[in-house]
Amino acid sequence: MLHANTAYIKERLLSRIRQATRAFPEKAAASDAAAIAAMTGTMLNSLDLKGRPQDTRVVVAMSGGVDSSVTAALLKSEGYDVVGITLQLYDHGAATHRKGACCAGQDIHDARNVAERIGIPHYVLDYENRFRESVIDNFADSYASGETPVPCIECNRSIKFRDLLKTARELGAAVLATGHYVASRRLADGSRALLCAADADRDQSYFLFATTRAQLDYLRFPLGDMTKPEARELARRFDLEVADKHDSQDICFVPSGRYTDIIGRLRPNAVLPGDIVDLEGQIIGTHQGIVHFTVGQRRGLGIASSAPLYVVRLEAKSRRVVVGPREALRMDRIVLRDVNWIGDGALERAVGEGLEIFVRVRSTRAPQPAWLRAANGGYVIELVAGEEGVSPGQACVFYDAPSGQARVLGGGFIQSATAKRAATDAMRQPPLVEAMRG
Repeated sequence: MLHANTAYIKERLLSRIRQATRAFPEKAAASDAAAIAAMTGTMLNSLDLKGRPQDTRVVVAMSGGVDSSVTAALLKSEGYDVVGITLQLYDHGAATHRKGACCAGQDIHDARNVAERIGIPHYVLDYENRFRESVIDNFADSYASGETPVPCIECNRSIKFRDLLKTARELGAAVLATGHYVASRRLADGSRALLCAADADRDQSYFLFATTRAQLDYLRFPLGDMTKPEARELARRFDLEVADKHDSQDICFVPSGRYTDIIGRLRPNAVLPGDIVDLEGQIIGTHQGIVHFTVGQRRGLGIASSAPLYVVRLEAKSRRVVVGPREALRMDRIVLRDVNWIGDGALERAVGEGLEIFVRVRSTRAPQPAWLRAANGGYVIELVAGEEGVSPGQACVFYDAPSGQARVLGGGFIQSATAKRAATDAMRQPPLVEAMRG
């Protein structure tokens, strides 16, 4: 398999241009004149850029799935100078034939076939080292510290929208396009806003909250106003063999589907045994590593009780899993870290004495009303009605509306969560455990 570098790709693309210019010199001259005329006018193409599509280079991140394939085919059909780039992100060995894997093995093969089918140049870049350092290592560290991370967010932030975006610029591309289900709109001042996808069931805005304003200006999301069935229908019209391919899974780099295997190998301390305790700190059971638990978890605790028990928090230093009744899961106040703001103006000014927004604390939940406030040199969220199962390591994403194609205002990672109200009597009852299972 050929792994290209930026210099090689640039030389190949220049070679294609030179060949086309020698074959059709009159057409090239006319194209240059048209491009100059377009650049001095006010007309924008479908990507909100000045210039004709054929004079606009677009790098498309091609994972080998149906969405990125349709993105490339659609832009090619509109006449853009499309270049397909596929990233090999991890050792694909065991994942090559696993349903739902991406960015390795069969998927690279599928991306290459799509590129050949629609007639665009395609290159594979080896980003394994970058991916391991930025995504896999951070994923393992987060779990070892008692968090529940979202690796897709870090992959978008550090790999696709930083490293690949830089490569696209070096290749002379006007924009980088992806197959994400989000939308962006050009604002009056020329900047861009990030919006939820038209297809609420496919919306991926939660995973893109860390996108910066500068990145948004350079990114395009052609599928943002489509539904998944519409994208698959386009794939069939373009005669792409991936039209009915299964969607990739969230944790693409876990060959066995058991993320604990990777974490145990990279961070052995995360699989050391410890105690399961109730809200009063009384030991009611043992576990084989905090990596096996997440806040809000009910099943798989390995203990029996007369009433349901849930994981309330994880204490990594003492290796304790704290459990309690469902009421103990409801949190009202969230402390954030690494806050990113892509709303209007500066974050400090927007927040003022408090900004009323809507927040999503898990990708599968609907946005809920909340207040964003400055506190102790950082930012906190005060939930109007509270939320259950707020887990450190997950994202808290800001929106300007609770539904529809709401604008994404930014977000941050959950550092900690607390309840305003004192624990109820029910939460202070003696241990409910009757006996250990098995």
